[in-house]
Amino acid sequence: MSNEELQQWIEQVSRENFGVPFRHKASFNSRLSTTGGRYFMKSHNIEINPQQLITYGREETERIIKHELCHYHLHIARRGYKHRDADFKNLLAQVGGSRYCQTLPGAKARKPLPYRYKLVCTACTEEYLRKRKVDPKRYRCGKCAGKLKLLSIE
Repeated sequence: MSNEELQQWIEQVSRENFGVPFRHKASFNSRLSTTGGRYFMKSHNIEINPQQLITYGREETERIIKHELCHYHLHIARRGYKHRDADFKNLLAQVGGSRYCQTLPGAKARKPLPYRYKLVCTACTEEYLRKRKVDPKRYRCGKCAGKLKLLSIE
């Protein structure tokens, strides 16, 4: 399928399911690896992962298109367009879009980060493990409100 065919398909899905035309650019992006598609807030363009279409077919790809169109139409209407917003969840359920895309075969699973830092309370010696570096001046001990000291674990 070409980008022009994808553009027409998205315009059709927008008219049929949302009753509003899609007036921006849609294209395939083969560099997407962990997502089925994405919506750009500044340009209002939509990109779709072509591997989703190849692997799972038109039906699943149309659910991804509906998901991205929910972001698009809600953002333009200045309503809740983020995944956590009730407006987004309600519209997605109404049009039958997918909440999550299916994982592509051969995709690498992300390994969780190991704990690399430890915050230690200078008063009561309570320890807090952290995966990312934080500024200890911004926090206090949750047990005694004492000052914290950042240590590297390695």
